[in-house]
Amino acid sequence: MSPVAPAFLIALALLALGYALRRSRALPENTAQTLNTVVLYVCLPAAVLRYVPRLTWSPDLLAIAAVPWLLLPAIVFAVALCARVLRLRDDRRAVLLLTVALGNTSFLGYPLTRALIGEHALPYAVVYDQLGAFLMLSTFGLWVLARYGGDATPTARAMLVRILRFPPLWALILGATAMPAQPPAWIDEALRMLADALLPLAMLTVGLSVRFAMPRDELAPLGAGLTLKLVAVPAAAFALAPWLGLHGEIARTTVFEAAMPPMITAGALAIAHNLAPRLAAAMVGYGLLLSLLTLPWWAGV
Repeated sequence: MSPVAPAFLIALALLALGYALRRSRALPENTAQTLNTVVLYVCLPAAVLRYVPRLTWSPDLLAIAAVPWLLLPAIVFAVALCARVLRLRDDRRAVLLLTVALGNTSFLGYPLTRALIGEHALPYAVVYDQLGAFLMLSTFGLWVLARYGGDATPTARAMLVRILRFPPLWALILGATAMPAQPPAWIDEALRMLADALLPLAMLTVGLSVRFAMPRDELAPLGAGLTLKLVAVPAAAFALAPWLGLHGEIARTTVFEAAMPPMITAGALAIAHNLAPRLAAAMVGYGLLLSLLTLPWWAGV
């Protein structure tokens, strides 16, 4: 058995446990929200602070951050083509824009990168997530919600405030500037313990949050969206990586992050704005389920 297999199996077991706990209603309704806050404000910043100072900043890191942004125009074009061919309503088109462009690159990406590629690859996943998916959610994601959800178009100031209120981003700035690669032992140990809690808490949170739905009248956009997210997007990242000078484990981690299933937050925002709620739930739920089959393969390419 591969040395990473036990960690991946533990991650799957925790996902299943979270889902079973939600179905059994053994925990309070707000448990997922509480765990989400702990992960967002404690575990993710600790992981960023522990791993980012070990990075040697180079053009490769800028290339990693560029990949999701370079993929975005292709995703917008592909979704527009699907919308035209399938004659999708605007709300279904909006859901595909959000859930194909935005992957679960932190809550799933960090722990599964550790489990399937290795702890040493986590800093690359952090760069992809923080400078890619998170900034994209705070800009492109807000624009899609405003364009199709009937909200006022967000101002540059509103986007900036949203970005600055995200704790892991401050950890990234601190880790890249002031945090030493070898901090005092007690700080390193504290960060290690908090970062190690990321996998169990994040997996439980995802399991508690995911919803499965089978919208029979939306099977065509669901199939198109999941094919784009789980196959076409990572394949495009795989083709793009060597063109940007990314090779070896850096390229492997970049492709793996691109292969993450739809972001739960993106689906939740679509549902909150009444944008094809069943399709949004299905993209997140079945995307997660199918990614358990596709992610091990993309981790090995």
